[in-house]
Amino acid sequence: MRVLLLGGTWFLGRRVAERLVQRGDAVLLAHRGSPRSSPAVPGEHLYGERRDLARHAARIKEFAPGAVVDTCAFTAADVDAVLPALPEVPTVVLSSQDVYEAYTGLRCGRELSPLPLTEDSPLRRDRYPYRGAGHPDVPDDYDKIDVEERWLPRGAVVLRLPLIYGPYDWQRREEPILRRVRAGRARIPIGAANLLWTRCHVDDVATGVLAALDSRAVAGQPINLGETSTATIGTWFRQILSAAGSSAELVQVPDRALPHDLALSGVQAQHLLVSVTRAQSLLGWTAGDPAERVADSVRWHLAHAPADVWTDADTAADEAALA
Repeated sequence: MRVLLLGGTWFLGRRVAERLVQRGDAVLLAHRGSPRSSPAVPGEHLYGERRDLARHAARIKEFAPGAVVDTCAFTAADVDAVLPALPEVPTVVLSSQDVYEAYTGLRCGRELSPLPLTEDSPLRRDRYPYRGAGHPDVPDDYDKIDVEERWLPRGAVVLRLPLIYGPYDWQRREEPILRRVRAGRARIPIGAANLLWTRCHVDDVATGVLAALDSRAVAGQPINLGETSTATIGTWFRQILSAAGSSAELVQVPDRALPHDLALSGVQAQHLLVSVTRAQSLLGWTAGDPAERVADSVRWHLAHAPADVWTDADTAADEAALA
């Protein structure tokens, strides 16, 4: 297969590119060469802004892609900019499970959706959930619902992705626990840690992307990916500690006392637990064992620690919570 990847040089896209090349596919990565991009990602590299993709129409035609994977469509404008420049070939688009109404419930502390979430569960009625947040990586007009509304009528497979972790995760999902492990903390404050939020290792999600590329039975459909069984965030924290070889104790404290980076461990009214039945039945896909996947991820992140270090202010925040 000849696959055009829009993006593909950061975290999940990087793993998808590696998997495609490993199985013998030809890959062309169209990206802007941001500081997070790695030139070591296998495949040919086409540099340029997404909004200018039409300028590279001749190069894309020469490559003659038989499939497209859009890893980095965040807004309506992101899709509108590339549709005229892309051939109508089998396409996989990466979306998010933040399209569900349950995500609004998680953010506002209200139970809004029954579980598990399926592809037919209600979508958010509020739009642009991060508008005004000032997040450097998320534009104000970010909304995967806008992205899906443009890609699905074209026959794309839309993969709604969970909380993804693993090597090269730039969000460093395990870091609230690992930074305390590195600092030698013997006691870690957490809340009730009852949240059920479907997760998935980056390798398993990449396998799901390839399975969607290879199937024509799912064209024009949204599909959830994620673990088949999800433990609470408290159990996840304990898995991280175990994988790191730490004997630190998780100590429950009142939600109001939680340090900011552990706020998700507070009591949650709405969970983000999804069903992956459609992916299993139509793609023949399933994720690996969560405990083994967490151990793999923790090993990588311990070997690739971030530059920021534990501070006196961090110690003070934890000690205040524990007190």
